[in-house]
Amino acid sequence: MKLSILDQSPLFLNHSAADALEASKELAMLADQLGYTRYWVTEHHNLTNLACPAPEVLLGFIGTHTKRIRLGAGAILLPHYQPYKVAEVFHTLATLFPGRIDLGLGRAPGGSAVATTALSPRFLEEVWNMPEKVDELLGFLSNSFPTDHLYRNLRAAPIPDTAPEPWLLGTSLKSARLAAEKGLSYAFGYFMSDKDDHEIFETYRKAYTGKNSRTILAVSVTCSETEVLANELAHWSQVASDYHGKGAKTLLTIEEARKVSIEDKQPSKLISGTKEEVKEKLKQLQADYHPDELMVTTITPNREDRLTSFRLLGEAFLQD
Repeated sequence: MKLSILDQSPLFLNHSAADALEASKELAMLADQLGYTRYWVTEHHNLTNLACPAPEVLLGFIGTHTKRIRLGAGAILLPHYQPYKVAEVFHTLATLFPGRIDLGLGRAPGGSAVATTALSPRFLEEVWNMPEKVDELLGFLSNSFPTDHLYRNLRAAPIPDTAPEPWLLGTSLKSARLAAEKGLSYAFGYFMSDKDDHEIFETYRKAYTGKNSRTILAVSVTCSETEVLANELAHWSQVASDYHGKGAKTLLTIEEARKVSIEDKQPSKLISGTKEEVKEKLKQLQADYHPDELMVTTITPNREDRLTSFRLLGEAFLQD
């Protein structure tokens, strides 16, 4: 089973944003060594617990410290940007790191209403224009526009030998249909979705008419040496998600999370346990959804537990 990483660049307790970005580099280097397929970084704005608003910048930093693993954005939030500029940026990355660059596209705002307004004053209008913006971006990535198109002679230089590979990311039937319509591979955010996941995946597969469709199922995982620690980190993750999602200005400690009951909460989609337990759960997800690849995101209160989680996953899946 192919295994990849989705890194949200979380801030750890008593660490700075600079520490968080350094930790992303450290994790990418480990993933490169262990044999993970891809390393994607997310785009978020003005969130106190996440450190990366500019995945294209972080990818350049990570690229210089890795050798093999594919690197990408998960996702560039296209309604905020002009397709030409996005193509220029990712063509530059693909020139620097040949054959290793992915360009994941999303339509979410990535932050609060005020941050969204600061980035894109007409955000909702740009969301409605998403299909046209995707077409324009694909035209620049392939250097191919109709002969009567305004941009037929415009190139998003530098032109790399191998173009970035475009993906569409989403959690809805709308995103699945758009990916299929545009002939794009599809990454589904299972860990963020509260909808009928099977219907979304099947909608994409039935609507896609090309030959090269690929799918990723993105899941939240915490893997630990012991079941006791796995349960504690899983509890922290579920409590912290609500705590930070409500705009908390400080990071939640494990000790604070212990005091919070989650008996009345909806079941979490977080997969946790020892590497043997997590391996069985992920194999079951693969059997249920049949993705071409699983992409794992992990947020823990400290840097060491996150590295351990991905190291154990690598041992379970990639070291056979």
